Amino acid sequence: MATNMGRYLHVLKLFWGAAIAAELEYRINFVLAAISSLGNLAGSLFGLFLFYRTGYTFSGWKWEEALVILGIFTILQGFSSTFLAPNLSRIVDRVQQGTLDFVLLKPISSQFWLSANTVSPWGIPDLILGTVLLLYAANKLGVAIGNYFLTAIPLLFGTITLYSIWFMLGATSIWFVKIYNVTEVLEGLLEAGRFPMAAYPAAYRFFFTFVVPVAFLTTVPAEAMLGRGEIVWIAGAGILAIGLLFFSRYFWQFALRFYTSASS
Repeated sequence: MATNMGRYLHVLKLFWGAAIAAELEYRINFVLAAISSLGNLAGSLFGLFLFYRTGYTFSGWKWEEALVILGIFTILQGFSSTFLAPNLSRIVDRVQQGTLDFVLLKPISSQFWLSANTVSPWGIPDLILGTVLLLYAANKLGVAIGNYFLTAIPLLFGTITLYSIWFMLGATSIWFVKIYNVTEVLEGLLEAGRFPMAAYPAAYRFFFTFVVPVAFLTTVPAEAMLGRGEIVWIAGAGILAIGLLFFSRYFWQFALRFYTSASS
C-alpha cells in the first residue's frame, strides 16, 4: 500500500510540476487574478458592511465573527479555483471529444487522474486573502491557538465535501453532455456560504444544511474557530465528507458502465 501511495504522490508531483511550469509562462495572469480576487473580496466586505453599518447583526454573529465566515468562504473559493475547476470542468470536454478513452486506458485510477491532472496558481490569491482575513478576524476576537487546529478538521471535511459534489456533477456528463449550467447553479448556491446560516430564514437554513450542505462548508468550521462548535456538527461534517467521497467513487464506476467509447 505504501508503494502504491508513493507512486501516486510521484505522479501528482509530475502533474503539478508540468502544470505550474506551463501556467507561469503567462505571469501577467497571476497579477490579473490577484486584482480580481481583491475586487471580489472588497465587494463581499462591502455587502457584509451594508448589514452591519446600522448596528444590525445576524443572530449571534458580531462583525468580526462574520468576517471569520467570509475568510473561510474565500479560502474554499481559492481551493476550488486552484484544484477543482481546472480539473473537473474538463470532464465534460473529455466526454464530448472522446479523449476520456485515453484516461481510462492509463494504469492509474481514472478518478485520481481526472481530479489531479492539473493545478492552477490563479486561485492562490484567494487562498492568501482568505487566510489573512481569517487570521485578522480571529486575532480581533482573541481566538485561542487550539481553536485554529480544531477549525482545520471541519475545514478539511468541507474541502472533501466540495470536491465530491463537484466530481459527481462532472460525472453526470456521461448522460447529460452539457452540464455547464448545472455547475453554475451549484456555484451560485455555494455563494450563500459568504454569510452565517443565521442570516437566512428557517426554510433556507434547512435547505443549505441538509439539501445543499453549505453550512458544513463555512458555518461549521467558523463555529469551531469561535469555540462554540458542537461535536455533533463536526462529526456530522466528517460523516458527510467521507460518505460523499466513497459515494463519488461508486458513482463514477456506475457512470462508466454507460460510457460509450469514442472507438466503439
